Amino acid sequence: MVVTNTNQLGETIDSTYDRKAEKKAFDDSKAGVRGLVESGVTKIPRMFHAGKLDVIETSPSHTKLSIPIIDLKDIHSNPALHTQVMGKIRSACHEWGFFQVINHGIPISVLDEMIGGIRRFHEQDAEVRKEFYTRDLKKKVLYYSNISLYSDQPVNWRDTFGFGVAPDPAKPEEIPSVCRDIVIEYSKKIRDLGFTMFELLSEALGLNPSYLKELNCAEGLFILGHYYPACPEPELTMGTTKHTDSNFMTLLLQDQLGGLQVLHQNQWVNVPPVHGALVVNIGDLLQVKI
Repeated sequence: MVVTNTNQLGETIDSTYDRKAEKKAFDDSKAGVRGLVESGVTKIPRMFHAGKLDVIETSPSHTKLSIPIIDLKDIHSNPALHTQVMGKIRSACHEWGFFQVINHGIPISVLDEMIGGIRRFHEQDAEVRKEFYTRDLKKKVLYYSNISLYSDQPVNWRDTFGFGVAPDPAKPEEIPSVCRDIVIEYSKKIRDLGFTMFELLSEALGLNPSYLKELNCAEGLFILGHYYPACPEPELTMGTTKHTDSNFMTLLLQDQLGGLQVLHQNQWVNVPPVHGALVVNIGDLLQVKI
């Protein structure tokens, strides 16, 4: 075959590319994105190429914006402060759909150790990680890369470790020993905070504190620990593409590297990490409920 122009060359290359086969080979390795990095890749597989993303520019005026940070200290002992915080939560939900909470009752040492525990799991030898690799969402402990790997969406440069907490929790012996203790401790504390946040959200809406819990919004809890390995071509891919969370609420623990952005008034706004804070994300299902 004679290639007469660059367009024809591109078409020829495209015709020989088997995206499905590339994904299957990656999936069958059970080593995740971390496995690619461990193998020494200098060019990322084409399935990770984000292509034309839905890019929304960040104007200079919006770089100064920041999502609200709400201090929960003493809100249960100081009625005036409690009322003030309710107003801040109501405003943040209405204007942003996101806010950060500090002094929420979970010690910073627990948050830091949870980040460390998730990192330890992902940085184990590949052969150890493979024991947990699955796409069976019925399992209570999961390790995978891109749960929607075989969809038409861009593949994210990340791996994920997840485990069920409620209503049907993973057994302690099912949780990897490298992070078992902190996972169990963090799960209890984040579940309690989740109950508190649903009560505060109910009050912020002018409802009985138990309203959202009575709607079973707090019934389930699944914890995901994402890991973003160093990428040799970061300009070609993304760790997490634009999305909304299809749950009631997410409590997000960031590490100190940053990178999280939220869409506000058609502009992407950075969410710089605040040590000890948790990001509250109002999910799709809660927006439907209220």
